[in-house]
Amino acid sequence: MDAPETVVQPALGAAPKAELRPSPEGLECLSRLARTYVWWKTPEEAMRFPERVAAQVLNLGTWDDLTALVEAADEPYLRQVLRGAEAGQLDARSWHYWHYRLGLAEYGVRPVPPMPTRKMA
Repeated sequence: MDAPETVVQPALGAAPKAELRPSPEGLECLSRLARTYVWWKTPEEAMRFPERVAAQVLNLGTWDDLTALVEAADEPYLRQVLRGAEAGQLDARSWHYWHYRLGLAEYGVRPVPPMPTRKMA
C-alpha cells in the first residue's frame, strides 16, 4: 500500500516563487547568515533557496541578525518570503510578529492570515 502524498499548503495569498530577488547586499547578508541558521548545509547549498534561509532567520534570528537582514534585504522581498512560507518554517510568534512588522496585517483592520499547514492527499 502506497503512503499518502503530502501536500504543502502555503499561506493564503502566497506569492509565486522567485518573483522578487534580494539585492546583492541582501544575498551577501543571507549567505553570511546561512552559516549560522542553516548549519546542516554549506552556505552555497543553502543559498540555492535564499527564501528558506530568510525564513529561518525570521524565525530564529537574533536581534542583530534580524536588523542586518531587514537593512540588507528590502521589505518587499521579506514580504514575499513570508507570503510563500511553507508549513513549519515559522513558529506562531514569528508568524504574527513579521506580519505586523512588515505591514501585512493591521490590528482591527487586516488580521494575520492562518499559518500554512500540511495536508495529506
